[in-house]
Amino acid sequence: MSRIGRLPVVVPNGVQVNVQGSNVHVKGPKGELNRSFSSLMDIALEDGQVVIKRRSDNATERALHGTTRAVIANMIHGVSSGFERALQVEGVGYRAELQGKDLALFVGYSHPVKMEPPAGISFEVELKTRIIKVLGYDREVVGQTAAEIRGVRPPEPYHGKGIRYVGEKVRRKAGKAGKGAK
Repeated sequence: MSRIGRLPVVVPNGVQVNVQGSNVHVKGPKGELNRSFSSLMDIALEDGQVVIKRRSDNATERALHGTTRAVIANMIHGVSSGFERALQVEGVGYRAELQGKDLALFVGYSHPVKMEPPAGISFEVELKTRIIKVLGYDREVVGQTAAEIRGVRPPEPYHGKGIRYVGEKVRRKAGKAGKGAK
């Protein structure tokens, strides 16, 4: 039995969960999410908890069991308290700033790269520490938006310049040796 899949998901106060067959609709203070899951999983709302059960022990159902529970838990966590992903801008002259709701990245190109936030996403920029925060209630969209920001100028291995996740270790290379070095 899946250790993750068999755990019930507790629904906190202020969050409404509506289960109709394989469709799950979650509404909370941060927003609302709707998702349909595989019909192989039995999803039920039992006294303030979402319980996921599988019908048999075949490989596809075992694989879906924990995944379904984790996605529902992320939906409930997202609409109640939200998700955050932090990125750090590293490099001389590199910076990020907000222009209205849009994010403007000055990362060594001849022009600033402007990014519009998708629906349900907001940006925060700390100018002093050069940290960009991507905030939202849908974990997938928060992660994808952060990955797109990082993709504008990924960290390079020689000087470490670029945009990286906070806490990400960038493997550094030595570079060329000097004229007389052996």
